Amino acid sequence: MPIDTEAQFTDVYRAHYEDVLRFVRRRAHPMNVDDIVAETFLTAWRRRRERPRDPRPWLFGTARKVMLNANRGMRRYSALAVRIQEAGQGGMSVVTVDPTASADSRMDLAAAWRSLAAADQEVLALHIWEELSTKDAAGVLGCTRAAYAMRLTRARRRLAGLLGTSAAASSALATTH
Repeated sequence: MPIDTEAQFTDVYRAHYEDVLRFVRRRAHPMNVDDIVAETFLTAWRRRRERPRDPRPWLFGTARKVMLNANRGMRRYSALAVRIQEAGQGGMSVVTVDPTASADSRMDLAAAWRSLAAADQEVLALHIWEELSTKDAAGVLGCTRAAYAMRLTRARRRLAGLLGTSAAASSALATTH
């Protein structure tokens, strides 16, 4: 669904800017966020005639590629690190039965998250924070649905293993769509 006018592009920009900004904030150093978002929308403008029907996953994929290019010299996990401190703003919550255990659970989750490989963090973040379907998340990563589903399953298992096999950990992972 090509964009033929500046007004149409402005509508797409306004509709998706906040989502792209949140996506990038979770993955990039704060000093680089504005540049990455700007480059993402510049790419969208340049490729406006190729725009898919739902541009959100495509914009996430473009932002991801911009981040990888911007951080080529850095280690992969730091280029894709998701800042767990912003989890509360992103809507992810840990389900616990005992309210006094909530702080401990969040600390355990934060530590487990930091222990995960960048690839696992990215797969889980697309599912949990960005709330993308398997098809759309696979498109962001440039892989098949089956490959994404397998990566997600493995990442969940690794995170659950780091958290322990408690019911709370299983509930937290099960309630994320």
